[in-house]
Amino acid sequence: MLRTAARVRRSPCPSGSGVEACRRPGWWCVALVALAFTTLQAAEGLRIVPLVRDDNVLVTFELTDGFTEQVKDAIHSGLKTTFTYSVELRLDVPAWVDRTIATTVVTNSVEYDNLTRQATLVRTLDGHVEKSEVTADDAAVREWMTTFYRLPLFKTQILEPNREYYVRVVATARPTNGVLLWPWGSGTSGQAKFTFLR
Repeated sequence: MLRTAARVRRSPCPSGSGVEACRRPGWWCVALVALAFTTLQAAEGLRIVPLVRDDNVLVTFELTDGFTEQVKDAIHSGLKTTFTYSVELRLDVPAWVDRTIATTVVTNSVEYDNLTRQATLVRTLDGHVEKSEVTADDAAVREWMTTFYRLPLFKTQILEPNREYYVRVVATARPTNGVLLWPWGSGTSGQAKFTFLR
């Protein structure tokens, strides 16, 4: 997108415009550059690695900079905080609309007790509680909320051999009233491709 914006700036001036007008980029050009920067920033916010192993598509992903100091302070205030990750498995369809094969929602929540100085962590998968634990370690809370290692989220039986797929992850946070100062406003997303060979 940045290259596109650069080409716009180098294009000839419209007929009848002065030299000064040519030297000043239009507001739409600046908007394109800003949009490109925002898109790149969002893409870098999530690291995603899909892996096909046996009968499963294992998904590893990390929210790299979503656990800010403001988020940490909000948690320590006793505010229940939830990070929700919508994970989509999509078929890459050249020259057509990509097809969503399956979707899984992973939800992590943390609630801090100021009396015991311990945090209760709960992870749900499509609404069902998968795991819960209690900890007093801030590093463990950060890892719980932002890092996932080889989750078996999809079965390979729904895939077609020798086709290209990608995993798309959309991350959002609650509450969304500005208390958490979520870095991307309503959320962030990223994706990673893989080829299913059989």
